[in-house]
Amino acid sequence: MRTIYESDSTPKADGYFMPAEFAPQKRIWMGWPHRTDTWQMGAKPAQRQYADIARAIAEFTPVYMCANQVDYANCKAVFEDDPGVHVIEMTTDDAWFRDTGATYVIDGKGGKRANHWHFNAYGGFVDGLYFPWDKDEQIALKMAEISECDRYRPDDMILEGGSITVDGEGTLVVTDQCLLSPGRTASAVHVEEDEDDIWPTYALKFQPWSEELRGYMTEHLKDYLGVEKVIWVKEGIDPSETNGHIDDVATFVAPGVMACIWTDDPEYPFYRQCHEAYETLSNATDAKGRKLKVYKLPMPAKPLYMTQEACDSIDIDENAEPRVPDEPLIASYMNYLVTNHGVITPQYGDENDALAVETLQKIYDETWGEGVYKVVGVQSEQVVYGGGNIHCITQQEPEA
Repeated sequence: MRTIYESDSTPKADGYFMPAEFAPQKRIWMGWPHRTDTWQMGAKPAQRQYADIARAIAEFTPVYMCANQVDYANCKAVFEDDPGVHVIEMTTDDAWFRDTGATYVIDGKGGKRANHWHFNAYGGFVDGLYFPWDKDEQIALKMAEISECDRYRPDDMILEGGSITVDGEGTLVVTDQCLLSPGRTASAVHVEEDEDDIWPTYALKFQPWSEELRGYMTEHLKDYLGVEKVIWVKEGIDPSETNGHIDDVATFVAPGVMACIWTDDPEYPFYRQCHEAYETLSNATDAKGRKLKVYKLPMPAKPLYMTQEACDSIDIDENAEPRVPDEPLIASYMNYLVTNHGVITPQYGDENDALAVETLQKIYDETWGEGVYKVVGVQSEQVVYGGGNIHCITQQEPEA
């Protein structure tokens, strides 16, 4: 497996691009949850829901479940009767493979390669969520090896897969809140040499929130994802965990078609973000010049919170962000996975659970034709307790 550094080439220069999530997929990658300072009750409730999600995915696409050495035997036993789930040993710090895993690119001619972004646990020493993150930083490298793919390695792009969504035809959607934040690429330092001092001095390469940083990211996103246009949504709904990943807010259903979260309740915690994102996307055109058609996907009827009892069942660690019961969790139905004609959708025990499945089924039937996609709801509130959802814990590997 060859590593292609930024000074050597980029995916776009080599004719590679990121396919949309609705393109054919070879496998889905997941990681087995284990952190007791992230997951309640020793991660056992989360493991049960991860297993249910993996089984739902395996009805459509093979799953590679990656488990730490200490968890391997148990994880293997859990999936003993599930031929569609393949358990492999891989050391991880946490289990968010959307964000730590490789972002694959293809050339449409049978070639496939992997983007290996820099990862710093959602903000590094600025506002990151855990430390250390060196094992998670290696996951994309290991995935590329197993997939037998050459690997692209940018110089200093700090990026997570949950912060991007593409249509496969040249259009990308991201958020200012995440990509321009102080803890991502803005925090990457460059060395200023001082001949009179034996120690180098360091300075920020870009100021956060600056137009210079936006321009830098726009051009590098084009180079590494093979896109022509980047649409910037101002905010996500998760400022404290992921700094506002787009995958909680909106996604491409098809070229020229998106779904966006929605609520009519002005008292809902994310009311403003829903409406602002919908307005931005509804007024946008894609790389082909098409005005986007944007469907509304409801939020849960009631915001989801952790109980104090649930918070108390999570270990306290000075190197991890603690859970608290008075902050709304990021319980969005938008955080679903599309995989080979399946749509695997979060469920929370909320009165809008059935409505979300019904709405998504209608959206995909209207867009692709009746019966082309099957929407499957899977309980996932334990995943939300950890800080993400079904899309966050999965990463697709496309067919070449």
